[in-house]
Amino acid sequence: MSYQEPFTDLAPDLRISRVITGLWQIADMERGGEAVDLDRSARSMQAYMAAGLTTFDMADHYGSSEEIAGHFANNYLRGESAQLLTKWVPKPGGASRETVREAVQRALDRLQTDQLQLLQYHAWNYADPSYLDDLAYLHELQEEGLIAHLGLTNFDTAHLRVVLESGIDIVSNQVCFSLLDQRAANGMLALCQQRNVKLLAFGTLAGGFLSERWLNTAEPDQSSLSTWSQMKYKRYIDEAGGWDRFQSLLAVLNDAARKHHVSVANIASRFILEQPGVGAVIIGARLGQSEHIDNNKQLLDFSLSKESRDAIGDALATLTAIHGDCGDEYRKPPFLTASGDLSHHIETLPAPYPTTPGSDGQTLALSGTVWEDLAGFSRAVRKGNTIYVSGTTATHHDRVIGAQDPITQTHYVIDKLEGALQSLGGCLENVVRTRIFIRNMEDWEAVARVHGERFAHIQPANTLVRAELVGQEYLVEIEADAVCSTQADGN
Repeated sequence: MSYQEPFTDLAPDLRISRVITGLWQIADMERGGEAVDLDRSARSMQAYMAAGLTTFDMADHYGSSEEIAGHFANNYLRGESAQLLTKWVPKPGGASRETVREAVQRALDRLQTDQLQLLQYHAWNYADPSYLDDLAYLHELQEEGLIAHLGLTNFDTAHLRVVLESGIDIVSNQVCFSLLDQRAANGMLALCQQRNVKLLAFGTLAGGFLSERWLNTAEPDQSSLSTWSQMKYKRYIDEAGGWDRFQSLLAVLNDAARKHHVSVANIASRFILEQPGVGAVIIGARLGQSEHIDNNKQLLDFSLSKESRDAIGDALATLTAIHGDCGDEYRKPPFLTASGDLSHHIETLPAPYPTTPGSDGQTLALSGTVWEDLAGFSRAVRKGNTIYVSGTTATHHDRVIGAQDPITQTHYVIDKLEGALQSLGGCLENVVRTRIFIRNMEDWEAVARVHGERFAHIQPANTLVRAELVGQEYLVEIEADAVCSTQADGN
């Protein structure tokens, strides 16, 4: 895409600015308990519109951001078109159809509108399949007209694929993607291009660290940082190799900034914006305090030279890659959040499946598929410190996840295995043996590669065989044995 094009289409009826104004810092501004001035904040959004930056990103938990945007849209838009993108980040454990409707209606009321232009969904635990129920309920509300388009936020590559293969139409995935955090380049961008999903990249300025302000400065102490964004992205700097390597990167960016007559921040965001599959970058604003509108607009007025791209690429090669896939910072250690854990996000993760006492001191986990009732078995059984997980297919309630895609089916099956283990006090790392049954021999490598991706750090004993599975729709079935380090309570 030419750098002159300031917009991109998430859908035929949803054109957004390639530089989105993020309102997550409203929550930071209000963390003392006092709300920002609603009207003053809303009025400050007019300057973005005047600069052609017509798209704003918010969420149900970004303080009063939705109320501010709703007040702005209904009092200060003068026949102009603004795109107000929001998110729903529910508590872990799944929600009822009624709870999902209430969440959507709350966003509609705050934004003072009849339809959400884009609702982006976050899931906390892929081992709990209730996230697919949440998305199914959201899809119902989309068909009803309360939501125009659905997107995801902080989904990894495997589970973006699972959602797409479950029949939910997704137009975007919002993830952290910056010079410090290149996880999205490890498969996410390719999948987004393949499936026509736009990546919305946040964190491109690393909380302001990717700017001239921090060049040639002493390393700040974590306790001295003043904003949640700085607290969060200092952890990324540490994970990427530390302050000295970060300073080397800043020096390269500063050289590129001088050559292009722009800011270091422009260079950092432009590099991400030019990656294939990226629809837009999201740059945060402290409405009425720190806005940088002219500087953000400049992002759309230049392209990086090959020389600058190569120099930045060489600098990135010296950094330590952030481990894992997109969104892992909210699901597994190290938690790259402002607090370094999930304490300000969630209280606890409920068990994915219900458990019940069995005979002879056993504990049973039930996933609720039609097969368990039909054949009279449990998804998993715990006896002492050993957990036995039954042969598991990509069944969610009464439907198959993954259609005829062995990759998706395998990921979903392993999610179910993990959910059963979690429900019985275990984890994937406790697995000592897996047995894989595939319908089609030509699928063996795709299935084996997913198993390798999910179990590479565990390396359990494994057997893979071809078998006639029950049901033509099933391509793979996996069972597992796990040994926990401690006895379950009561056993």
